[in-house]
Amino acid sequence: MNLRDLWQRIHTGPGLPQRQLLASLLQLAWVVEARDPYTGGHLWRVSQLSLLLAQAADLPPATVARVAIGAFLHDLGKIGVPDAILGKRERLTEAEYAVIKTHPESGLRLLGQHPLAELARDAVLLHHEMPNGGGYPYGLHGAAIPQVARIVGICDAFDAMTSSRPYRTGMPVAKAMFIIKAELGRQFDAELGELFLGLEHTAALAHIVGHSDEGIPLEHCVSCGPIVVRPREAAPGHTLYCPACHSEYRVGSSGAGLEATGRQDAARALATPPDSGIIERMVYQHRAALSA
Repeated sequence: MNLRDLWQRIHTGPGLPQRQLLASLLQLAWVVEARDPYTGGHLWRVSQLSLLLAQAADLPPATVARVAIGAFLHDLGKIGVPDAILGKRERLTEAEYAVIKTHPESGLRLLGQHPLAELARDAVLLHHEMPNGGGYPYGLHGAAIPQVARIVGICDAFDAMTSSRPYRTGMPVAKAMFIIKAELGRQFDAELGELFLGLEHTAALAHIVGHSDEGIPLEHCVSCGPIVVRPREAAPGHTLYCPACHSEYRVGSSGAGLEATGRQDAARALATPPDSGIIERMVYQHRAALSA
């Protein structure tokens, strides 16, 4: 299905107001990705990983949809974290990490009274809680942590471990899985964690790790290193910019890969819109959650 047909199916028929509300909620999440040049695709990856894990747990389709939506919005509260901390190229100090730890409660406040806030509340507020009580913001234990938060917590940690940051290179999948296995029952839910370990060698996992959308591998700026996200719908010749140094790139003639033009344009880089294609596909894919 092409994007035009998908758009028409999203914006016609029963449930139109709810779908528009969901799209508006998902668009909020892009504010975070636009501010952090090193985490491009993180929201999509955590959402897709969470969807896989929810399916592996044999959850009902409507619940799977709610998990995927909550996962996409889990970092919403980072909108309130100062740029100097969010984009820091060195490891955070203890005081800076304390600021980062405020993002779950900030996210809850941002959800506020949005009509669809219930779809994401647990994922946003509680994805850093741990079964052993060592998480935040409340130090909840075991089953007191909602299932959706336990799922998103595993997938968020896995993507953080396998993604590169300015101060370290992302680790191989096998090493990240080893760490998760060692932390079952402590940092990660034991039953859900075992299910996640079972995804290690699947094609579905391989198509998520190192990608910013389905079939779109991560591209890095050749000048300074951050991720240059290439929307799936970007046609050959489409112009993209590094979010850090504002170097200009064009999508290659085959529609794959990026070609540096040697130019920079800060104004156009800052005007980069959200990836509406991902949002529209998510709304259509998870519309069942709106009527559950």
